[in-house]
Amino acid sequence: MANIKDIAELAGVSIATVSRALSQSASVRPATRRKIDEAIEKLNYRPNMLASGLRRQRSNNIIVAVPNISNPFTSRFVQGIENLAREAGYRVLLAITESDQMLLDSYVKMIAGKQADGLIVLDTVQPCSPREDSEDTPTPIVLACEYPPDTTRSRVRHDNVEAMAAIVDHLVRLGHQKIAAITGPIEQRMGLDRLSGFKLGMRRAGLDVAQAPIAYGDFSLDAGYRSTAELLARGDAFTAICCASDEMAIGALARLREAGLKVPDDVSVTGFDNLRVSAFSIPPLTTVDVPIQGTGEAAMRLMLDLLRDPEEAPREVILPHKLVVRESTAPAKKTGRAAASK
Repeated sequence: MANIKDIAELAGVSIATVSRALSQSASVRPATRRKIDEAIEKLNYRPNMLASGLRRQRSNNIIVAVPNISNPFTSRFVQGIENLAREAGYRVLLAITESDQMLLDSYVKMIAGKQADGLIVLDTVQPCSPREDSEDTPTPIVLACEYPPDTTRSRVRHDNVEAMAAIVDHLVRLGHQKIAAITGPIEQRMGLDRLSGFKLGMRRAGLDVAQAPIAYGDFSLDAGYRSTAELLARGDAFTAICCASDEMAIGALARLREAGLKVPDDVSVTGFDNLRVSAFSIPPLTTVDVPIQGTGEAAMRLMLDLLRDPEEAPREVILPHKLVVRESTAPAKKTGRAAASK
C-alpha cells in the first residue's frame, strides 16, 4: 500500500510538502499541488483520515444543518458542499434540525468536543452567538441564505430583493399592471426579502403596492395551491402571479388549471430558484436562476478559509442571479381581462 514517502518520491518533493498538501495548506504552490495530486492518483493513495485528524486535532467532519430534506433546493445545496468537501478530504454529516434551536446548538457543541470541525447552517434558526462559544477562538460556522441582519458570521446569500424586483420588471414590460404575489413566510429572511423585492418592483413601475393582492405561503407546492385558491376566492383581479418559489408557482399552475384559467393566456405565472422541475412544468416556468449548488460550494469555500485561519474576519459572499424567461409568461391581454374567482 502506498504511503506519503512514495508520493513524495514520485512527485519529486519532500515528505513535508506532501503532508502540507494533504492538510490543504495554502503554502503549497499550485504547480506543486498538481504534481502531488497526479502522484496520489497514480499510486491510488487513500489517506487515513482518522489518524491524520487525531494528529491535527481534527475530525475531518463538517456538519451541514438543514431544516428538512423535502425541498429540492436543499439537496442541490448539500451536493455543492459535498463536492468541495470530498476534494478537500472532509466528510459531510447531514443534520436535520426541523428548525429546533436546542438541536442546532447541540451540533455547535460537537465542534467544541472535536467531533466535527465546522458547521454550515441553512436554517431559519441560528447557532449560539460568538460570545457563547466555548472555544478561545471563534467556532467555524458559515451561514447560508438565512441569517440575522447583525450577524458576525461568514455567510453566503443571493440578492433576493433585486432578483424578485427583476421578475416584476419583466411582468411590467409585458404590460401587466394587476400583479398578485404569493410570498414565503415573512418571519424568515428569504421570505421577507422576496416580498420586499416584489414591492420594490411594483414601486419602480409606479404601481400601487397597497392594492396588490398578496397571499402568504411557505415555499411549498401545497402553499402555492392554497394561496392561489385564496386569491381566487377573494375575487381579486390580477393578470399575473409572482411566486416566491418554483414549488409554489407549480402549485399555482395546478389551481389555475382547475379554475379553468389558461397560463399564460389568462394569467402569467413566475417562480423563483430555477429548480430543475421548473423547465418541465406545464407550461415551462419563467423564474429567476440562483446558483443553488454554487451556494453550497461558496459556503464550503468560506468554511475551508475559516479552518485554515480561525481568526479570519467574517466575509459575505453575494452570488449572482439571472432571469430565465419561459412559456408561463406572456403579454397582458389588451382588453385588460383579469383573473377572477371561478
